[in-house]
Amino acid sequence: MGTVRDVGDTRAGRTAKPKEEGPDLPGAWSAYGVLLRHLRKRAGLNQQQLGEAIGYSLEQVASVEQGRRPAKVAFTSAADRALEAGGVLEVLQDEVDRAKLPRFFRNFALIEAGAVSRFEYEPLLIPGLLQTEEYVRAVYAGHRPKLESDVVDNHTEARLNRQKILTRAPAVDLSFVIAETALTNSVGGAEVMRRQLHHLLAVGELENVQLQVMPPARDFHLGLNGSFVVLETGENQRFGYVESQGVGVVVAQVGAASHLGLRYGMLRSQALNTEQSARLIERLAGETAT
Repeated sequence: MGTVRDVGDTRAGRTAKPKEEGPDLPGAWSAYGVLLRHLRKRAGLNQQQLGEAIGYSLEQVASVEQGRRPAKVAFTSAADRALEAGGVLEVLQDEVDRAKLPRFFRNFALIEAGAVSRFEYEPLLIPGLLQTEEYVRAVYAGHRPKLESDVVDNHTEARLNRQKILTRAPAVDLSFVIAETALTNSVGGAEVMRRQLHHLLAVGELENVQLQVMPPARDFHLGLNGSFVVLETGENQRFGYVESQGVGVVVAQVGAASHLGLRYGMLRSQALNTEQSARLIERLAGETAT
């Protein structure tokens, strides 16, 4: 087969012309696209031929190559097989998926991926790792400035992908303390919340997950200062994470991270135990109108 050009029509098919890339496109998407283009050319295929081989349109292949659209797992698996890439595209998939997250969160997501334990306190919303897809989309739908639909799709997919930590092997020690207010804030409407509460009950059955509810405050407690996460990595490093209004801060200083761990321990002792928490969630789910 002769050399296939990157611009213009060919008898075997055509290749989409590159479009100008936006300034905020993640580097991981661009790097993946460069590698995909190299592998495609090495195989002697143009974008249309590759698309036909893996079940995607010319425009979809072009968008991925140009770094304008992130590759999904199904795309990567199919392209890796068609191009006989030996798994090199699949190696990049985690980075591609992580780059779908909001920019301010990506550094913490990278640390989270290596966690052996992770503890979270959340006073107002269901923690992201425990959210259903409907709940996630309801949260992003309320964002202002309003998010583009493809941004919502990417952020939603990335958040759900992070939930693999719940069932990862070896198991990660996970603890969540959730204020009762978060369970009664009707995000997405009654039916969405009913399914969300049932999802919490299911996740709470996992052996590596401890789920506790903090009852309404009768006096000041440390959780009233806001949400936070404390985690430890396989290298015995402890990190904290604090987020508010689209601003996230990774707490790497040993003393500060240790203080967050101390605060979490106090909150855990003040919350309902796991059995009491499950009964409360069951009651709230039953009271939620269908």
